[in-house]
Amino acid sequence: MSDYFDPELDEEEPFEDEPEDRQRPNIAETIKTLREADAGGIYAEVFYGLSDLDPAEIAQLRDTWETLSTDYRAKLLRQLVDVSEMNFDLDYTPLAAFALEDENTDVRAAAVELLWIDETLPTMQRMINLALEDDAAPVRAAAASALGRFILLGEYEELPASQTDTAVDAALSIYNDHDEVIEVRRRALESLGNSSHLAVSDLIEEAYNSSEKLMRVSAVFAMGRTNDPKWEPLVLRELNSGDPELRYEAARAAGEIGLESAVAKLSRLVHEGDRDIKEVSIWSLGEIATSAALDTLDRLTADPAFIDDEDLQEAIEDALLMASLPGGDLPLFELDDDDPFYDEDEVGDELFGDDDLEDNDYLN
Repeated sequence: MSDYFDPELDEEEPFEDEPEDRQRPNIAETIKTLREADAGGIYAEVFYGLSDLDPAEIAQLRDTWETLSTDYRAKLLRQLVDVSEMNFDLDYTPLAAFALEDENTDVRAAAVELLWIDETLPTMQRMINLALEDDAAPVRAAAASALGRFILLGEYEELPASQTDTAVDAALSIYNDHDEVIEVRRRALESLGNSSHLAVSDLIEEAYNSSEKLMRVSAVFAMGRTNDPKWEPLVLRELNSGDPELRYEAARAAGEIGLESAVAKLSRLVHEGDRDIKEVSIWSLGEIATSAALDTLDRLTADPAFIDDEDLQEAIEDALLMASLPGGDLPLFELDDDDPFYDEDEVGDELFGDDDLEDNDYLN
């Protein structure tokens, strides 16, 4: 996704001190801990206890789940998104599928995000149904965004195109529905950036010429996803935009497309005050991987403005590593979520960043 915010996450990584053979708590213990957590207690065990739930455990969880506050339910699911991205041994798919039935909009939207790792056709169809039919726009938007990964899998022939074409059709229908809210339409456009459908190029151009800034932001996002060098002039233009959201998306698009002509500008953007733009510019330089791009990254490793910043040094090292890999498709830059461009009030507090629970020990 392409929403912009500056998360202030706790520096401590979850699971960094946890034993590899840690046993998953049984469902009764997990339910007890959930109740304590909702009241302000300690709930490290929940991260393990909610993984790999079977139908019987989901049934046991149901009554307690409904008694938890809606804020807590949504916050917990979004924390689990981050946890699942750091520990692939934990599988929250059954919990997320269950939470899609929640009556609360924020909880359902968070459940969609938690299904990020599920690439099955039944989940694709469920995302299509939510994107087209859910009563709440935030849920429709989250589901429309989720369609992108299924569209991409169809393009890579990892799922049958005859099946994933239904996701393309749904995204096209959503984008072309001018009665739909912009937030949902723009997420559909972003997903269409992964499609080779002949209409996509015209739709991106239409959105880029929109009077709505957010639609323009999503158009630049989609340009990058197409990997099409035809967008070079527009991406280069937006690298000089006075709007940080557009600069951010242009910087990412430059890396995704591999625009050598963007290296000089990206080399300046790494010194911009906006941290997210610094990070995505570093990533893009690693993707472009020309000698000039690598020279910039090498200089940054000894730059006084970067040398004491562990996170930026890690980003530089990752970019240099990716640049050294031969061929193949490299991972797209993702800052969180997915990424920094979404409404913080809509999505809730980030992992370990909530003031209301800051006194809790999530990890020990």
